[in-house]
Amino acid sequence: MSEQKYVVLQTEDIIVPVAADVGFGHRSIGENPASLKVEEAALTGNERNDLRRDPRTKAIAPMMPMKLIEPVKQSEVAPTSDSATWGVEAVGANVSSFDGSDITVAVLDTGIQPDHPAFLGVDLVQRNFTTEGDNDQNGHGTHCAGTIFGQDQNGLRIGVARNVKQALIGKVLGEGGSTSLILAQAMQWAVSEGAHIISMSLGIDFPGVVDRLVKQGLEVAPATSLALEAYRANVNLFTELASFVQAQGVFGQGTIIVAASGNESNRPKYEIAVAPPAAGTGVIAVGALQQGTSGLSIANFSNDQVNVAAPGVDVVSAWIGGGLRSLNGTSMATPHVAGVAALWAQKQLQERRTVDSQILMSRLIASGTLAPLATGGQPEDVGTGIVQAP
Repeated sequence: MSEQKYVVLQTEDIIVPVAADVGFGHRSIGENPASLKVEEAALTGNERNDLRRDPRTKAIAPMMPMKLIEPVKQSEVAPTSDSATWGVEAVGANVSSFDGSDITVAVLDTGIQPDHPAFLGVDLVQRNFTTEGDNDQNGHGTHCAGTIFGQDQNGLRIGVARNVKQALIGKVLGEGGSTSLILAQAMQWAVSEGAHIISMSLGIDFPGVVDRLVKQGLEVAPATSLALEAYRANVNLFTELASFVQAQGVFGQGTIIVAASGNESNRPKYEIAVAPPAAGTGVIAVGALQQGTSGLSIANFSNDQVNVAAPGVDVVSAWIGGGLRSLNGTSMATPHVAGVAALWAQKQLQERRTVDSQILMSRLIASGTLAPLATGGQPEDVGTGIVQAP
């Protein structure tokens, strides 16, 4: 029987009772969640089934290719007299008393241009999971990072949480794309390095999987069926990862995951549901909003069944080469949510001396409001609405 490559999640420590600091001098006794290891394994069908029966195994999923959620449109930025981008203002970051101080954010994307003036004074911890150079050669990761914690550029505020002083930059996407293994490893790395928020804008390349299977000699129908099976397994994989990440929060290491829903919809012709990793339970899926004469509305490309929404059209942020660029996409909406999450995390840290991921996630999602939205939108399109800073 032929082997196939899998991503395997297994616990590696014995769960033991520990005391956790829950704030204001109180201690809570509970079970310390076992650490999780992410490994690649080449397995036959029988070996896979044996591994599934191992009590340490949390998830097994066929390794799937992943691709960047590409911006729908990009353009140069004209000079402006505005003091902040419309996205920063729309989420209320410009009037918030919080700025992201003492919060660590991880951006899993195409990397970053570390010497861009938008990141002056930020401790950038870079980790390259690709076979390319360490820095951003695409621009997407730099743009997303700029929206989260970028410093003002030529008098224009581009960053939602502009006093974040430590950022974990995981380069998970290169010219050759990525895989679910790379993303899972990067998520584990971000948690181990102390990230409070993980922001990512990539999705499973489902058509690519089907095409590969067809090229291997399968008919389209069975190829699609096998790809769907792998897809479901990867949804479970990211759900288990999210559960592991959230479990750390009870013990003072809270992390939430924010992910782009995807740009495959073409409203009003058709709407596509959110794809993994954003489809995983416990992952905050983000839709994109655009400005209009009667208020904000869902962007025609934005996938549905999201948790929250944020500005995702005409978003100005940092770009490779040292300047700014305007992009459209759910990838642009996601860092707005990650930035707002950093503000809520700072508030919680001041109140409780620790970050509880469940509380943080609840507060972030509950901050969503439909008030600025034009009539006619559906909850599936925007979730609770556009997130708001505390």
